[in-house]
Amino acid sequence: MKRIDSLAAHAGRLALAVSMLALLGGCAMVKVAARGSGDYIAVTRGDVLSTGKLSQSGEETLRVAGIEPKTCDRDRDRAACVHDLEAVQGIGDERRLATQSELWISRAIALTGKRPAQMSDAALQAWLDAARYAYAYLFFTDRSPGDRAFENRQTQVRDYYNYAAQQVMEALFARMRVADARAKPDFDNRIGTWRVQADMSAYRLPGGTTELKSVIAASSLRFDGLRSTYRRDGFGAELVAEVAAEAVGDPAGLALQASAPAPEQVPAHASARTQPSFSEMPYAPATVLLRFDGASLEQVLATDTVTVVPYDPYRQDEVVLHGQRVPLAGNFTAAYGLWLAQSGFASQSLRSMLGRARGIDRAHLYLMQPYDPNRRIVLMLHGLASSPEAWVNVANEIMGDESLRQHYQVWQVYYPTNAPIAFNRAEIQELIERALQHFDPQGTAVASREMVLVGHSMGGVISRLLVSSSGDSVWQSLQADHESLRQTGERGERIRRRLEPILHFAPLPQVDRAIFIAAPHRGTSIAEGRLGRLVGRLVRVPVTLMQRFGDVLQDLSGGEEGNTGGKKLLPPTSIDNLRDTDPFIRATADLPISPQVRYNTIVGQYDPKVPLIDSDDGVVPYRSAHLPGAESEKVIPSWHSVQETPQAILEIRRILHEQMRVE
Repeated sequence: MKRIDSLAAHAGRLALAVSMLALLGGCAMVKVAARGSGDYIAVTRGDVLSTGKLSQSGEETLRVAGIEPKTCDRDRDRAACVHDLEAVQGIGDERRLATQSELWISRAIALTGKRPAQMSDAALQAWLDAARYAYAYLFFTDRSPGDRAFENRQTQVRDYYNYAAQQVMEALFARMRVADARAKPDFDNRIGTWRVQADMSAYRLPGGTTELKSVIAASSLRFDGLRSTYRRDGFGAELVAEVAAEAVGDPAGLALQASAPAPEQVPAHASARTQPSFSEMPYAPATVLLRFDGASLEQVLATDTVTVVPYDPYRQDEVVLHGQRVPLAGNFTAAYGLWLAQSGFASQSLRSMLGRARGIDRAHLYLMQPYDPNRRIVLMLHGLASSPEAWVNVANEIMGDESLRQHYQVWQVYYPTNAPIAFNRAEIQELIERALQHFDPQGTAVASREMVLVGHSMGGVISRLLVSSSGDSVWQSLQADHESLRQTGERGERIRRRLEPILHFAPLPQVDRAIFIAAPHRGTSIAEGRLGRLVGRLVRVPVTLMQRFGDVLQDLSGGEEGNTGGKKLLPPTSIDNLRDTDPFIRATADLPISPQVRYNTIVGQYDPKVPLIDSDDGVVPYRSAHLPGAESEKVIPSWHSVQETPQAILEIRRILHEQMRVE
């Protein structure tokens, strides 16, 4: 018993001794816990932008410097923490500059309000300092950006720079808009101790204007209706620059800006007639850098001058900064999506078809980016009662494909779908030729050769006629169907002189590829049915068409009202032309396509259970959409809007890639 008591006493004294040693030695007890995959991401990549708290590496740097991270949480202490890091020896430039940039980001977020136009000078200066320290880290430390390519810290610091540049640009232009609605990007401002200037030598605004309407951060936009957002990782703030509709000559935008007068007071075409027939979108992507003066780390950290430098991501994918090749960021969806979202095309195209006010009455060509002589053109034509919105995902996928983006530029025709097909075909051909003549008078540029036509529905019919030769067959066929076209004498001569240029046509020589999608080349019985006739009664031909051909209509009626039963003779509408019994559609159904044009078809099959030869897409029969001699024919289970299906888009991309390989 005594021995047991002795052992217990000894154990107690040993435990007391160990406890005293622990206290004297100041040892801490270490414990370990397992982390999950989510913790891994949070620890290695979480930072002030993603979590609202300093990154793990930022906190580590502060602790190495003897600064408790919590003391830097208060706004008044963040700037002090930045300056305290300067005085600490033994911390490498990379760690120090990265942490200082993150601290300035934290301070800027705390100072920034909800409205960029009301951002204080203190907040703007904090964003500029965040960008400055990130810039110094990237270009003025011992290692190059390429040496740190796999490091999380560099990705975080690049994001600090990009986000700070975005905040600075939004605030600057919001302030300018408050001061002057016609903001010019070529500015020189004072923000506290900072001098902010601009270098516009590498960027051109849409239409060549010098006035900005707004600047929008691409990252702040979310689109419904667009399946994908295409962007390129890299350096710089991804923005959208908006200019006024009148700056680019956009008739659709001008018509929507106008008030809605009664149709009998102002014709629907009044605002559009003075505008050019082609224009760029009033929205364009921009990648903006903040370039800080100085050729050394000390000079950059001491400078009070920063230059705003925008770039066009379509034209430039990298830039050389301080001897380093740096990839430029780029967003290729935001400008396009914003244009479509703000365009009002859906309601306007319907007004146009019905001949209402604030519609369009002539074709207009939209360039999805500034004209590039070294990129081939993909020209898109929409269908009945439609607009460029019909191509929303097709165009986005083409512009999002890096290889296609380097080889092609997208043009889209917006035309009044109430006009007869023959009239639209002639107008669109003249429009294309006029645009090419404007941009490339000698016709030697890549853009003037090997154009690709893509047409959906009625746009597919027009596309086929743009690459077909009529000879005399159309005129003779229509003469056989219409006795009034066989008139002789002076009246008959006037009719031929006015109509033959529309009914005699040759293929566009610039086109060597065409893609026809759900196109009713032989018409459709739907247009002949009860619904088609009901819609046909609502359609009104454009006012300008009646003005241009009023005398011809009178001649066709024999010059006497009684010859038409007291009714005014009207030209056929597009609905009339789409009937499978229409004389024009029958006269053009078998016209030869130019032998220099290779063509492909994409067909929708609404009910796959029906034999293909007897099937349709709910609107267009397969027999009408099928074209003998096509290089390929893709049949897709789909309704008539087959062009928006993933399968159709993949097929279009496949064809365009194939076209590139045979250049």
